[in-house]
Amino acid sequence: MAGLYFADRIASMGTSIFASMSKMAFEYKAVNLGQGFPDFDGPEWIMDEAYKAMRSGKNQYAPSPGIHSLRTNLASLYNRIYGLDWKAENVTICAGATEALYSTIMAFVNPGDEVIIFEPFYDGYFADITLAGAVAIPVTLHKPDFKFDFDDLASKITEKTKMIIINTPHNPCGKIFDREELEFIAEIALKHDLLVLSDEVYEFLLFDESVHIPIASIQGMRDRTITISSSGKTFGMTGWKVGYAIACDKLTQSIQKVHQWTTFAVNTPGQHAMAYAFANIDEYL
Repeated sequence: MAGLYFADRIASMGTSIFASMSKMAFEYKAVNLGQGFPDFDGPEWIMDEAYKAMRSGKNQYAPSPGIHSLRTNLASLYNRIYGLDWKAENVTICAGATEALYSTIMAFVNPGDEVIIFEPFYDGYFADITLAGAVAIPVTLHKPDFKFDFDDLASKITEKTKMIIINTPHNPCGKIFDREELEFIAEIALKHDLLVLSDEVYEFLLFDESVHIPIASIQGMRDRTITISSSGKTFGMTGWKVGYAIACDKLTQSIQKVHQWTTFAVNTPGQHAMAYAFANIDEYL
């Protein structure tokens, strides 16, 4: 029955509009604005590190949560730039942010739950929520500045609400949630004992004087937030599929249980190269 349960949900989702647009862009040799990958290959010095890792015998399974050096470097980076007191054990390396999203939602969302998402939204959120047997509840981001109505969000919370998903900087509109908005979301999460999944894959791609604020840094939110980001977006190497989820010990344990039986581990040379990349991110940015 479980197989039919998931098959029905997969069939109901259909094909991603972004996948369809990418197929047509390739067919007609058109500029593709429908999928998030760049038209350049990323830094050669990161490729050199991956080659060094391969040549030095780092070609077998990595530990399921990720290699220690990459997890340590990420924890140190987030501590330094955001003041978040993470350690290596709080980081899970996943097969891209896509798998980090999937493993997180599968770890915490159950059939019948409701999950708040801000629309327009990255289509993977809806797919994962649907696969979990839950219901996506939209809150609209209104043009021209893509603000949401605080009363609208508050009104959408029910006894079935389990999680709020935010995406900042936002795909597709580029909105950056400001401190007032994040503090209101935090207030709602704390009042109703909700988890917040924060997709921050574009955190280092900011215009002008814009400032990215992780919601995990808002008072009271560290232990109820799962932050997801992506080396592929940061360094323009999406095909490597090296993403990560960062959360407190308790939440991380649950995410890693799903991750272990989903992909087990991410490609080892790529992890070693990205460990070096994040150790040198200041120079790159």
